[in-house]
Amino acid sequence: MKGDLIEEFVDKKSLQALTVFTDTADEAEITTQALQVATIFNALPTFKEITADNVATETKLVSSFHKNLVLLIQKTWVEKSDEELKAQVLYHLDEFCALLNSHKYTQAYESFFSIVDDVIYLMFGIQTKAKEFSEYALRIDPEFGIFWWYVKSLPRDATWPTQKSRIAILLGMYFLANF
Repeated sequence: MKGDLIEEFVDKKSLQALTVFTDTADEAEITTQALQVATIFNALPTFKEITADNVATETKLVSSFHKNLVLLIQKTWVEKSDEELKAQVLYHLDEFCALLNSHKYTQAYESFFSIVDDVIYLMFGIQTKAKEFSEYALRIDPEFGIFWWYVKSLPRDATWPTQKSRIAILLGMYFLANF
């Protein structure tokens, strides 16, 4: 995505915060930067509780994410050839949420991207594979486009500490739980 286009939707402080978040190993800095990024999703009060390890808030987020994604997947009309993918995504979603409920965040990290990619593919079809999809997403729905920018900005193969993986996943989940 062209850097200047995302700057029309996300302030420089939040753009920098995501860069620092992905690069730092300092746990306090991870939390500080994640809270700054949370502002672009209007998630600050809730996400502050999550970063403070509020188990009830995290459990509620995982439940909302699961319910909303199940609804989204079930209500999305797809070609007959994609029906099997819908079933697979629902299965993987259940496994993913079980990992989160067991606090296995580093194991869940990679699954998060697979689920998000598949759900977005079910919603938008083959155009998600196009290089221009990020710009398209920003233009049709800026909030969704910002979420997509966030997901695409995270390294897919990161081997982060548990807390950093947890925060990265839960922040992305927040948007989808409320989409």
